[in-house]
Amino acid sequence: MRQKFSIAKGLLGVSAALLVLGAGMARGADIALAPGVPDRHVVQRGDTLWGIAQKFLRDPWRWPDIWRLNREQIRNPHWIYPGDVIVLERGTGGAPPQLHLEREAVRLSPTIRSTPLDAQAIPSIPPGDIEPYLSRPLVTGPEGLPNAAPIVAGRDSRVVRGEGDLVYVAGIDPKAGGLWHIYRPGRTLVAYDDPSTVLGYEQRFLGTAKVERFAGVSTVRIASAREEIIIGDVLIPAPREQIINYVPHAPDKAINGHIIELDRNSVEAGRGWLVTLDKGAADGLDIGAVLAVNRVVPKIPDPRPSKEPDRIERFRDQTVFYQPERYLDIPDERTGLVFVYRVFDYVSYAILVNTTDPVNVGDLVRKP
Repeated sequence: MRQKFSIAKGLLGVSAALLVLGAGMARGADIALAPGVPDRHVVQRGDTLWGIAQKFLRDPWRWPDIWRLNREQIRNPHWIYPGDVIVLERGTGGAPPQLHLEREAVRLSPTIRSTPLDAQAIPSIPPGDIEPYLSRPLVTGPEGLPNAAPIVAGRDSRVVRGEGDLVYVAGIDPKAGGLWHIYRPGRTLVAYDDPSTVLGYEQRFLGTAKVERFAGVSTVRIASAREEIIIGDVLIPAPREQIINYVPHAPDKAINGHIIELDRNSVEAGRGWLVTLDKGAADGLDIGAVLAVNRVVPKIPDPRPSKEPDRIERFRDQTVFYQPERYLDIPDERTGLVFVYRVFDYVSYAILVNTTDPVNVGDLVRKP
């Protein structure tokens, strides 16, 4: 069993991750442009990085290549604003295409220039596609959340609580502040190929709560609830919000993993669904990594006549001639893309950003 566990490597913020004019060498010249690709694009309010990349590239996640971004620039990109012009240089003599940015500063006086606010910058992926799924699961060791404060009672005799209800919580430290997150032990996450290998223990995020009165048993109001809250659920201090500028990109190394869980215990998943992967930071994944989803197609019987001689099987009263079953291998089929938004040591959470077929537990995730 793997023994090392950690709290999340990073928290996905609802933030912009934006284009830059990077330096460095291209990682490959096999960048396919989209059909009817324009020579330039004026950034409009409502644009997104993903949408702009689709205008120029057949594979939008390849945009760090065409912008010549190195790893540090992917983590800390600059801003792009409405009114900026993105220009495509198609390349000559076998050189790969390249994008660059035209930005004209508006002079208000001989010494003052107008600078747009960061809040006006375009986002990486439409926030509406991400915000509903910003769950905050934790993956821990078998000890779970040992210092969490448990809900010990409700204000009335109801079994289930929800948003706006008051509950009583033991062990809240006033020094930790008034905003807390509510969790419940979830699934034990295991490797798809080896169920005896435990990757971590999921702590399921249920909602948020605000302390109204600090005491030995504090009075707490449930501020938001993704699902029902019950006695025995536990609270931990809400971490300081960490805004991460994330950029869709291919991983640096080969990834060969599986989807091990679907959100809401579903049988199938589609675009916008959350999935759990059995690969994490230890395997080279980081926030923003894009992986291809592939379905393993079962072997099919070979219908063609065999050129091999018949085999003989002798029984007591008869002799049987037969041909053994022959099967054909079918290549894996690509059925979608996932965007990694939360990473732990051996487990990651991702959003299905597009699909052509239903996605199932056991489907492969690979470097595209």
